Amino acid sequence: MAELLSIGEVSRRSGVASSALRFYEERGLIVSERAGSGHRRFARPVLRRIAFIVFAQRVGLSLQEIASELAKLPPDRAPRRGDWARLSGKWSARIDLRIAELERLKAGLTECIGCGCLSLDRCKLANPGDRAESLGSGPRYWIGDRPIASR
Repeated sequence: MAELLSIGEVSRRSGVASSALRFYEERGLIVSERAGSGHRRFARPVLRRIAFIVFAQRVGLSLQEIASELAKLPPDRAPRRGDWARLSGKWSARIDLRIAELERLKAGLTECIGCGCLSLDRCKLANPGDRAESLGSGPRYWIGDRPIASR
């Protein structure tokens, strides 16, 4: 029989709060067994699943996407390197998009906030006459739209 870990042990080993572990279990991302006392006990392979959840969240996957990915793993054994590689291999493009978004954000911080103007609708340099409004709602330049040339 596989060694079972208490929720406190899993929390300590994974670096994830016990409340988050209970939340993940409610969402079906991880599973526990109940001891006679009613306390949660987790099989050791849950640590790999939790590491995957944490990593996937950092990549930007939603909990629903994470659940969908975890459902592709074998239920009868601990996932192996190849299992993880199949799941995470599709994330390169997503990570590249996230890097590009962060680079735009970094540039925006130095270009806009650096001047002290916190309102793009009044900014005479980056968005004179609020031209960005015609592109739609939200921070249009930060999400990749090109500035509209002045008329």
